[in-house]
Amino acid sequence: MSQPAYCPKCKSEDIYHDGILWICPLCTHEWNPDDKATAESSGENMDQSVRDANGAVLADGDSVTVLKELKIKGASSSIKVGTKVKNIRLVEPSDGHNIVCKIDGVGTIHLKSEFVRKA
Repeated sequence: MSQPAYCPKCKSEDIYHDGILWICPLCTHEWNPDDKATAESSGENMDQSVRDANGAVLADGDSVTVLKELKIKGASSSIKVGTKVKNIRLVEPSDGHNIVCKIDGVGTIHLKSEFVRKA
């Protein structure tokens, strides 16, 4: 068994060995470096792509369709089901909102990918 250099979850170098497991005292993550399933569940090989409600991978510039009526906070209007949004931009999620787009009549808004379908 080789000694890992850092915690796969928080990237801390302050780790120690206990039996067959390695433990990070900072994030309390425990893992076995020889176990492939543990490495995948800790996020080492995790796919970071953004997916829509059907599981299709989204990319910058794609067009999507809204699947649910979305109320806009602080406004009296809402986005209707079936609204087509063109030229989306993917961003780091803030409160789960990982799509930025511009909708005619509404303006620039943030959407969650779970409420859209690739068009």
